[in-house]
Amino acid sequence: MDANTNKNETKPPIVDLLGFPFHRVTEAECVAYILSRLGEGQGGWVVTPNIDILQRMARSPPLCRFLMQANLLVADGMPIVWASRVLGTPLPERVAGSSLVSTLSAGAAREGRSIYLLGGDPGTAELAAQELIRRDPALRVAGTDCPPFGFDKDPGAIDEIAQRVQAASPDIVYVALGCPKQENLIKQIRPSAPRAWFLGVGISFSYLCGDVKRAPSWMRRSGLEWCFRLAQEPGRLARRYLRDDIPFALRLLGLTARTRLVRLFRSEHPAPRLAPRAHP
Repeated sequence: MDANTNKNETKPPIVDLLGFPFHRVTEAECVAYILSRLGEGQGGWVVTPNIDILQRMARSPPLCRFLMQANLLVADGMPIVWASRVLGTPLPERVAGSSLVSTLSAGAAREGRSIYLLGGDPGTAELAAQELIRRDPALRVAGTDCPPFGFDKDPGAIDEIAQRVQAASPDIVYVALGCPKQENLIKQIRPSAPRAWFLGVGISFSYLCGDVKRAPSWMRRSGLEWCFRLAQEPGRLARRYLRDDIPFALRLLGLTARTRLVRLFRSEHPAPRLAPRAHP
């Protein structure tokens, strides 16, 4: 359990997807939950695994244990949602980090909460903040920060980031560095803002400011966003998608289908695990 979790906290229900505990929430419910916890003075941490992150978790017990410490674990990937439906314990919808940046910021604007944008390519945090303010002029931006390359190897640089976050005193911190770098940084700077909510949001700042074009909504809904991304950056993404992510997605769907069929005949049959065991 996260050290910042209130023992009396009522969390959303969990769907156990072959050992991976996803919270069963819609995007709107996720936003409402975070804003509600902020209203009670409780901070937290959201992780949004897609297929790429999930296959890394399956291969790395330390990473899996680490990310499972998050207050909310929501499914950023249609194959994950499909697998939950095949298993008979459906997640209601995809909750993408790139979408949460917009919807959570809109909620923050309504409730007078502030956001902080950390990471991304140089200049994208500032431009993303401007875009979010354009959409919701009441939004309060507590600050932006783009750490220099190699900062994660310098404890002094991380301390300075934490100090800047502490001085800004934001309610919500978006960290756009990619997994697991963004999660490692969140772990190190969360004590500087214990009542804030932290979200790792990957490439989201580049989407917001238009440096990278996001897939059309119909492609995102149908699970084809990866095709759009691959067409944009084949050199960087081909190996990840074709060698690692697609085979893992097929394995996930195959295991959930087999488990569902076996359960039809043997109700007590335990599900196989893709997630490593929680203990060290």
